[in-house]
Amino acid sequence: MNENTDRKGIQLTRALKSRHIFMLSLGGVIGTGLFMGSGVTINQGGPVGAILAYLVAGFLMYLVMVCLGELSVQMPVSGSFQTHATKYIGPATGFMIGWVYWMSWATTVGLEFTAAGMLMTRWFPAVPIWYWSALFVVVLFGINAMATRAFGEAEYWFSGIKVAAILGFIVVGVLVIFGVMPLSSGAPAPMASNLIGDSLFPNGLSAVFAVMMTVVYAFQGCEIMGVAAGETDQPEKSIPRAVRNVVFRVLIFYVLAIIVLSAIVPWQQAGLMESPFVQVFDMVGIPYAADLMNFVILTAILSVGNSGLYASTRILWAMSKTGMAPKSLSPLSKRGVPLRALSITLCFALVSLMTSFVAADTLFMVLMAVSGMSGTVTWIVIALAQYKFRKAWLRDGNKLSDLKYRAPWFPVLPLMCITLCCSLFVFLALDETQRPSLYWGFGFIALCYGAYFLIHRKRQGVLAPSLPTA
Repeated sequence: MNENTDRKGIQLTRALKSRHIFMLSLGGVIGTGLFMGSGVTINQGGPVGAILAYLVAGFLMYLVMVCLGELSVQMPVSGSFQTHATKYIGPATGFMIGWVYWMSWATTVGLEFTAAGMLMTRWFPAVPIWYWSALFVVVLFGINAMATRAFGEAEYWFSGIKVAAILGFIVVGVLVIFGVMPLSSGAPAPMASNLIGDSLFPNGLSAVFAVMMTVVYAFQGCEIMGVAAGETDQPEKSIPRAVRNVVFRVLIFYVLAIIVLSAIVPWQQAGLMESPFVQVFDMVGIPYAADLMNFVILTAILSVGNSGLYASTRILWAMSKTGMAPKSLSPLSKRGVPLRALSITLCFALVSLMTSFVAADTLFMVLMAVSGMSGTVTWIVIALAQYKFRKAWLRDGNKLSDLKYRAPWFPVLPLMCITLCCSLFVFLALDETQRPSLYWGFGFIALCYGAYFLIHRKRQGVLAPSLPTA
């Protein structure tokens, strides 16, 4: 039985095509972090500081994706980095990152349901939020339960809407900056006045470091590409193509969008009341701008929920096959969907949502702390797994030329990725307001390691699977 097959011999279907992987990778990092969080980043880090922060975070994302690309092409399994970590770092680390990642995404999915419901009240103020939240729960469950192809198609179009919105915004913004499209207030074209008018770093360099964690969080989601590799047709072609094309397009979209925002919206006003994208459209006087962006942000939220539900379900299913999660979650439906793992993940998402009302200062705070740190911890694990995989590959007498996709600059690239990710925790520790999240996050990680050694201390070796190659 291979890693993509359940005990009855039913397999995950390799139904995702190259276009699905491309849009999944692209859309996975274009979400509310850009549409909503960019305003706060500009306000706190300053215009130039925000641009630099997004450039650094984009470079870090590139390091992660090439490391994950090498692992995913050589070992295209649905457990992705969780399975890779189990084999090449150790079962304890595989156990830890699997549960941290699953809990993080399940919690995030729960929050997305509420956020989507709140956006709907703009058009239907008389309808309770929970009505819409319940509707979106049913919709996303249905998409993920039908078939892998249904998930891929839904995410393809979700991502397409987001990309089209950003491209349209960049075009409008450039026209405004150079005075081709006038501002509704009659003010002159801003040109570069908002970018450098109040010095390059109005709040100091320390403010730029402080927003780095927020900016990196906006790029997290690129690792879902690795999870999807287990259900990808011809991963040896699709994954390298996605790595090459997505990284530079994401950087262009993000950085150009931030430059446009910073040039048009004064940094003192960015993100104080609403999405900076809405601010720009309002400043230009485009009719129904707020409604348009409300729809785009709703699409982004549903996209995050859809891909997060998919990724967390596959990680939980992969762990169930190696005894790191209950084996009762391992059966697949006739369509090759892990329905039990999907149902448990969705139930946890709803429970985590309830904790925001009944235990906001205790359990919910822990869940949010784990969610905030999980992406960076995942990136560290991916880089470390690729480093140890490459060492093991050469130690076993294999040739580098035999790798179907090879990450460049070894060992500098994975070590640089690990170092940069660890530096983010230093910035987090220096910020008193975010320090408690660091304590809760590392506390949960320690708890996962402790649980592994307590539960599986007599099962060493059983949990390190033999991985197939593409």
